[in-house]
Amino acid sequence: MAFPRPKPTTMETLAMERANPPFNVRKLSIKMHGSERSLILKEKFMAESGQRYGALHMLTPQIARHPAFKLSDIHDLSKDELRERTMEKFASMVYYVTNESLDTFSLRMQLIGIADPSFWTRFGVAYGLFLGALRSGATPNQLSYWMDRGVLGLNGVIGCFAMTELAHGSNVAGLETTATFDPASDDFVIHTPHLGATKWWIGGAASTATHAAVFAQMIVHGKRHGVKTFVVQLRDTKTFTLMPGVTIGDIGKKMGRDGIDNGYIQFTYVRVPRAHMLMKHTQVSRDGVVTEPPLAQLTYGALLGGRTSMVADSSNSAKKALTVAVRYAAVRRQFAQGKNQLETQLLDYPIHQRRLMPLVAQAVAMGFTALKLQHMYEDMTQSLDSLEPGDPNMDEILDKLKETHATSAGLKAFCTWACLDTIDKCRQSCGGHGYSVYSNFPLMYADFAVQCTWEGDNTILSLQAGRALVGAWGAATRKKRLAPGVAYLGIPNILSSKSDDSLSLRDVQTAWHCVAANVVKKAAEEYVSHLKSGKSKDEAMERCSQSRFIAAKLHTIGYIFGMYREAVEEMEEGQETAVLKKVCALYGLWQVEEQQGYFLKYGYFTPQQMDKVQVAVDDLCAEIRAVAVPLVDAFALSDHIINSPLGKFDGSVYESYFAQVQASNPTPKVHPYFDRLIKPLLERENALIEDTGAEMGLDDELEEMKAEREEAEKEKEKAKRVEAKVRKEEYARVLPGGKVDDDEE
Repeated sequence: MAFPRPKPTTMETLAMERANPPFNVRKLSIKMHGSERSLILKEKFMAESGQRYGALHMLTPQIARHPAFKLSDIHDLSKDELRERTMEKFASMVYYVTNESLDTFSLRMQLIGIADPSFWTRFGVAYGLFLGALRSGATPNQLSYWMDRGVLGLNGVIGCFAMTELAHGSNVAGLETTATFDPASDDFVIHTPHLGATKWWIGGAASTATHAAVFAQMIVHGKRHGVKTFVVQLRDTKTFTLMPGVTIGDIGKKMGRDGIDNGYIQFTYVRVPRAHMLMKHTQVSRDGVVTEPPLAQLTYGALLGGRTSMVADSSNSAKKALTVAVRYAAVRRQFAQGKNQLETQLLDYPIHQRRLMPLVAQAVAMGFTALKLQHMYEDMTQSLDSLEPGDPNMDEILDKLKETHATSAGLKAFCTWACLDTIDKCRQSCGGHGYSVYSNFPLMYADFAVQCTWEGDNTILSLQAGRALVGAWGAATRKKRLAPGVAYLGIPNILSSKSDDSLSLRDVQTAWHCVAANVVKKAAEEYVSHLKSGKSKDEAMERCSQSRFIAAKLHTIGYIFGMYREAVEEMEEGQETAVLKKVCALYGLWQVEEQQGYFLKYGYFTPQQMDKVQVAVDDLCAEIRAVAVPLVDAFALSDHIINSPLGKFDGSVYESYFAQVQASNPTPKVHPYFDRLIKPLLERENALIEDTGAEMGLDDELEEMKAEREEAEKEKEKAKRVEAKVRKEEYARVLPGGKVDDDEE
């Protein structure tokens, strides 16, 4: 008698998935993190000690030891409790920001941002935005002044960033808060002229900030000089009462990131010293002489740090969601196939591989792009810091600035969109359990959604990138020097390139160059045609906005693929590089499949070759599925950071899920609303219901209607019988024998 073999536990299943991977997980992780130092720092931040599973440290998270960084109960906290816990974290982080190097602290905050986006944002408002505004806009003496007053240690100044207004967001040049110079007192008067100019969405303003970097239209001697930045005190640092003329309120609960106290600010003729205007680029003298920067582009630098970090955050947040989804898909079994007595792992279904494997490839591709972009940003920042008037490298530095600005705009837009889509697809791939708040997908989605609209609405940023591409096409047609990111526009015959049918990384790269060049050319030609028809430059740009958007999208996807391809081709050959090349090929070919209309339109691939692309994507998904669990292990995210029972490293999915649900929802000893609501409902007396039907004689009327229907049916049957008799007599007259049976009729 054959007995069915026992079903392996989820923990045993995940252990089997990790058995004998064809690469070293730690070496792969080092490559993904850019260096061994970065990975070691990340592990240090997560843990001090722990046990090893295979090639991955599963560590007791360091931040989990601090009560303020508890995450398991975060789904059941109120808005006020979340905000209070966010502030509890500040004290522990201030120590690190004042004692670690900038690059080390940035890596620390990047990790904390994956675990707790609300705190990352609130802390980032103080350090990334407020301090960033000072670093990019203040003179050296001004920066020293504010540093001496405690900006770095938050001991004297807690800053916020007051740019966005109720009626203006992406259009920074259109902000309506005013800063009018008063030469008599050597002050600027900050004022909110109407409701639409109210500063809105200001993180930290509602209850924690003492000062704000306020963006306002500068008016000197009646003349407007555009938006400048002013440091304005909001609250008394001793009593925390609002300063005269400052009105602040709370904008309330949001879709996500409730740990941030977003508020609104109105200024009623608030005076600040002239020295509180940040004057690194534009200066205003004691007698009101305004000196503008020789190159307005130099102010771009302040915008790029946030965009750059959001590309990395998109990759990391997508990796967090995918770690959960892939591990869950490996242990979840549904339906037996064929003679197999075991139900099939979700990850073994080809359609499930199609759901997740391309998203894994995309997250890895964005990660390598983020590393490249960070290096580009650091080089550009160093160049700007060392720039002097008359510098012979001025043109080269400005080109680098323009490319970083345009590239970061497109990457911010399309990477944040891709990550938000990834989180929701991962949620759906986990079925019903993905809808539970304890899966962490709902909070991940709600927290990440804002990335698509802050620091520039994604559609607007895409159009900025498209504008730069239109300009680059013009430079290419004039044979001018092109920035590295758009150098493909100058490749001879790129517009008419054809596939060599190999689907190699080089072939796929040429495909993206070809299609991107064609859509950029189309946008540029539309722009020129509108100019020739008499439109202004701005009008012409708006008329070709859809083509600019498409150009930005295809250029950015191709750029991400190119950054990933360059990264893997620079690596030493080995098992880890081999798997990364497969992942790279999957990303490039999957995106070709997603955007296949353009590849067919411009003739790079034939329809038959597109069929080959689909087969190649199917095959790559199956190959990467075989190593999917160790691949996501290389993302190096601890259980504490993931904060989802569905993605537990050891595979104890159901045990952990059940335990968390029980712990977070204890059964009350007394039902909270039985006496008030349920008991009266159960024990209520049925009210006397009048028989209105009897009063109107409805039942008698219905009986009459029934009798009429029955009489009509009888008449109908009688008519049928008469008709049949007549027909029989007619047949009898014409047929031999004169007799007709009913069957013959």
